[in-house]
Amino acid sequence: MQTEIEREVAAMRRMTTGQLRKQYAQVFGEESRSSHKTYLIRKIAWRLQAKAEGDLSLRARRRAEQLADDAEVRVTPPKHMPLPILTGASMALEVAASHDSRLPTPGTAIVRKYKGRTIEVVVLNDGFEFDGERYKSLSAVAKAITGSHCNGFRFFQLGEDE
Repeated sequence: MQTEIEREVAAMRRMTTGQLRKQYAQVFGEESRSSHKTYLIRKIAWRLQAKAEGDLSLRARRRAEQLADDAEVRVTPPKHMPLPILTGASMALEVAASHDSRLPTPGTAIVRKYKGRTIEVVVLNDGFEFDGERYKSLSAVAKAITGSHCNGFRFFQLGEDE
């Protein structure tokens, strides 16, 4: 029985991915979402071996069902616990809590000389403004200025001990 499965696996290694996907569909009764050849061979071989030698015991299936029961795993909060809605003062606290301490307050200009040119970047609530363009990060501004990636805080000399 084992040698028969080994022969089938050897034959599968010579198949194309398209042929393996067709065999997967025959063995499992559904299309495979994967086109990874090694994965397909392993899954088909496992299924052939399970059919030849017997599948999981009833006890093992029940235990697997218990482990797979995702009743306690939540991806969304319970309906009786709605998410807080940020308005007014609570929104200001949220923005203040997320503000990086190395940055000046929004509305402030960061000024630096670079290659004989004075660079001025305005700190916004949700990013930065430089040369009439908006950027999400200081690193993006530094890259626009230098042409290569560099740390924005280091480029603008922010947050360094003096």
